[in-house]
Amino acid sequence: MDSIFSDRISDVPRSFIREILKVALQPSMISFAGGLPNRAFFPQAELIAATSEVFQRQGRDIFQYSNSEGDLALREMIAARYRRRGLEISTDSILVTSGSQQGLDLLAKILLNEGDGLIIEEPGYLGAIQAFSIFRPRFLPVPVSSEGMDLDCFADTVRNGQPKLIYTVPNFQNPSGITYGEDNRRGIAEILQVGNAYLIEDDPYGELRFRGERQTSFFELAPDNTILLGSFSKVVVPGFRIGWLVAPPHIQEKLIIAKQATDLHTCQFTQNIIGQYLRDNDFDAHIAAIIDAYSKQCQAMLDAIDAHFPAGVQCTRPEGGMFLWAELPDGMNALTLFDAAVERGVVFVPGDPFYIDRSGMNTMRLSFSTLDEATIREGIEKLGGAIDNLSSRRDR
Repeated sequence: MDSIFSDRISDVPRSFIREILKVALQPSMISFAGGLPNRAFFPQAELIAATSEVFQRQGRDIFQYSNSEGDLALREMIAARYRRRGLEISTDSILVTSGSQQGLDLLAKILLNEGDGLIIEEPGYLGAIQAFSIFRPRFLPVPVSSEGMDLDCFADTVRNGQPKLIYTVPNFQNPSGITYGEDNRRGIAEILQVGNAYLIEDDPYGELRFRGERQTSFFELAPDNTILLGSFSKVVVPGFRIGWLVAPPHIQEKLIIAKQATDLHTCQFTQNIIGQYLRDNDFDAHIAAIIDAYSKQCQAMLDAIDAHFPAGVQCTRPEGGMFLWAELPDGMNALTLFDAAVERGVVFVPGDPFYIDRSGMNTMRLSFSTLDEATIREGIEKLGGAIDNLSSRRDR
């Protein structure tokens, strides 16, 4: 039966995280696995009111087909938020997508041929690896550290790998939680000017900063070579699947064609609900409440790690977002730890799927966004016990 399937889909594995979430859904399990926003901050009452207002204003028209670019009023609001951050982005340069995941798919459709070079962070966002894999590029991994991409490796890869696309999550990166520093961004932008590659600046978490200073966007540093991705999934609701893409006009033209061929347009009903919600509510106050909670949850996790993890475990210290990254002592396999942790009622995401060559066997991603501080402390204590137990077995 396998002969019926295309070569491109046969090469793409199922999402490892989605498989883990089956275990995480057990009621007694403490899950640090899912990259999920906290449901307590889904503005349910406000969205119900916005939906009612949309029906009052538009009636049956809300159920009609719409344009491929997306709702004009919503795009104007997105552009206005960018302008408040100092980014001069026109409404016409914004394409509304079915989540930023569709943005990745559309970009790959119009820019990647099989075998084209694609620079990706290592470790890198698993959803991007999966989306791009369908188009069979030549992945060119570049390591990231607490400062951002390894500049020497990046320069060498741009020079010798001839990439067509560069994929980054520079703010509170998924999976590591790191943020590219200002010098690192400027170094990348300078190298980028030499070639013809486009850099994708995927920024679903950028509004969720709880410490440190906002860094300069690649769109400011290299506007002719940068494509922005954004999303309401992490700051309003993920289920509406409303994201967007900002691209130069010649790229935007091809994206619209690809969008029309894919789904005609993103659901205009949910676009209008989001737009009405933004008009009727203090969006900044809503984000501030999320930031306050995530800051406390992140600190609770870091404090518990300091108290309960062995000294040989190294962890990132995020300035925002939803994740942190841990590196286990050399020789300790995170997949083995996963099984031991599940026995204690805790799950996390082992790090190796975030590497193209599956080499990160002693790493793991921990998400702090969905759990209260007490549960985080309990889960980290259990996970620390599992690490201690594996360490003592290795030392025998």
